[in-house]
Amino acid sequence: MSVDLQKKNILIVDDEKSLRAATQLLLEEEGYSVVSADCGTTGIEIGTSNEFDIAVIDLKMPDVDGIEVLSNIKSKFPNTICFIATAYASYETAIEATRKGAFGYIPKPFSPEELIYNIEQGIKQRNLVLEAERLKKEREERLLEIANEKSRLNTILKTINDGVLVINLDGQLTYFNYAALRYLNILDFKIGDKVIQKLPNEIIELYDKIISSEKFLIKTYTKQIEILPNNELVIEAAVTPIANPDGSLAGIVIILSNITQFKKIELIKSQFVSMVAHELKTPIAAVQGFINIILDESLNISDEQKKEYLQRSSVRLKSLTDLVNDLLDISRMELKTKQREIENVNISDVINSTIQFLELEIKKKNITIDKNIQENLPSIKADINEITRVFTNLLSNAIKYNKDDGSIYITSHQENNFLIIKVRDTGIGMKPEEKEKLFNEFYRAKNEKTRNISGTGLGLSIVKKIVESYYGKIEVDSVFGYGTTFTIHLPINQN
Repeated sequence: MSVDLQKKNILIVDDEKSLRAATQLLLEEEGYSVVSADCGTTGIEIGTSNEFDIAVIDLKMPDVDGIEVLSNIKSKFPNTICFIATAYASYETAIEATRKGAFGYIPKPFSPEELIYNIEQGIKQRNLVLEAERLKKEREERLLEIANEKSRLNTILKTINDGVLVINLDGQLTYFNYAALRYLNILDFKIGDKVIQKLPNEIIELYDKIISSEKFLIKTYTKQIEILPNNELVIEAAVTPIANPDGSLAGIVIILSNITQFKKIELIKSQFVSMVAHELKTPIAAVQGFINIILDESLNISDEQKKEYLQRSSVRLKSLTDLVNDLLDISRMELKTKQREIENVNISDVINSTIQFLELEIKKKNITIDKNIQENLPSIKADINEITRVFTNLLSNAIKYNKDDGSIYITSHQENNFLIIKVRDTGIGMKPEEKEKLFNEFYRAKNEKTRNISGTGLGLSIVKKIVESYYGKIEVDSVFGYGTTFTIHLPINQN
């Protein structure tokens, strides 16, 4: 289907002035007619006064959030295709936005290509919606013949987002659309094919349950099915019996919905709860045990033992504080509420002070530090606490995951407008599949060599967020059993 870009009206609702202006300019250059609103209240006023083809709505705004703007616009103009633009999304907001009628999410920051692609998909959906409305009106006004009705219905069903399959009692395919092929990861079907045995086992079980019943009810049975491993493609299959005019069973209709993104959000949420619960449980139990021993007068422990238990309790409580601080830092970064004190930061000084701070851990494992830092490196403008946090995390990991009597190599030099800093260790290293997930929140590599190494799984995620917030980038190269190298690129002049 070709997309008619001419005279399509788009509403942008976003409180970020620069992003709003850049988005409007880009879309106008593409031939769209664009109106923008700088807050949710204005967005509601404009979006409910005139019908727009597309509305792109920021999720987080200081006065009215994007969900409320979405709800108001869809209430007045249900055929407006709405996108929620956000730098982060939760399972709850994804569900709520979908229920309120959002067509999709546009993750921030987005590239021009990503924005244009999503807008074009929205225009296609808008055209389909308007076509469906037109056909409905035409049918009501002209009483279209059944043949034309079926033809148009077939066109609409083939282009909707959900997959549709209709199967008779012999397991033969009587209808399907292309979305069904995509969601089942099957190359092709043909009408009349005996396809029931080609479907996932979960659908076959529901099919058998329906056709083997002596008396069936018009009831929908649902199953969530993992089509591709590691939750790369997860669908929800809704299987419903179809009745003949005489009330007998004719076959089944299967509706397939792509719930991959919801499952991923659900998994992240589950990992979050599980990780926090695990990290909280162990130190709290240990501290409680130490305190119970100290309070139990029947044990007659010495003052020296009491002091030791209190010191060990302090260490455990510090791990809890670290976890809470990591969680708060990530929350502040995502909400952009973390206050910075920008100053000239000397990377060489930060590295030296971090090494001194970690001197005890370095000596415990008898690790050799080898530095090769270019003289007279230019400073960068940054918050020194954040830059220190970056190198504390990297060097702490280089120590924890290193072998006894190992080495850490630190190099830094200027390359064009960037400072390039490398931190290489001679430690455990990572497998390729571990490396891919390294910067995910709460992810920690789990193998026989990392079993006894503690951590929150948030450190490297924070490092990446900090580096990218200064328009830099971080890369990792690792060989399992030989060590890991982190490379950071920090711009000297961020303009």
